[in-house]
Amino acid sequence: MMENNIASLEKKLNYTFKNKNLVLVAITHSSYANEHGCENNERMEFLGDAVLELAMSKYLYNNLAYDEGVLTKTRAKAVCEVALNIYANKINLADHLLLGHGEEVTGGRMRPAIIADMAEAILGAIFLDSNFDEAYKVVMNLFVPYLPEAIKNKDYKSLLQEKLQSEKRNIRYEIVRDEGPANDKTFEAVVYMDEILMGRGIGKTKKEAEMNAAKSALEKEAK
Repeated sequence: MMENNIASLEKKLNYTFKNKNLVLVAITHSSYANEHGCENNERMEFLGDAVLELAMSKYLYNNLAYDEGVLTKTRAKAVCEVALNIYANKINLADHLLLGHGEEVTGGRMRPAIIADMAEAILGAIFLDSNFDEAYKVVMNLFVPYLPEAIKNKDYKSLLQEKLQSEKRNIRYEIVRDEGPANDKTFEAVVYMDEILMGRGIGKTKKEAEMNAAKSALEKEAK
């Protein structure tokens, strides 16, 4: 069963892992790891985030004749949670995710932050299994074709940052509440413009809560 899952994923990625344990870790959510006593993908996601940013930076630098500011904004949209979900959904990446029972029944397989983290972890696993060039090939084959669609979508944190930077304002996020068991936490985030409270948001991850806080702030600004 597990071998079939990995083989199917490798076919989608057009990459065969020499060390199968690396891809196994990449698809393992913390809720599954807690239930089965194995390693989760959080550390690998940290590495994959950097791999993705470098890969997208290389692609944008080579293919878009824009200045640094535009390239930076485009990259932010290209690697955000919304974009990662677009890339992942094109190949049904969530089908390969290993989730704990509690996370599964509460809809974790459809949760954007979990899917985005797994996508990054897989890039981290490819980098560790081979090199950056192999990870870059996966980004080129599976991410870049959907880049125009991804950068059109709304990343509320980036939109809020862009708006407030134009007004020369500082922005910061704080997690003010988290509750629930480790595999089913709820977070509440607030976002400040300078020292003014602009919005609140709730989510199943810190990223999701911050995104919803930014959305709340933008909606308040639009009124």
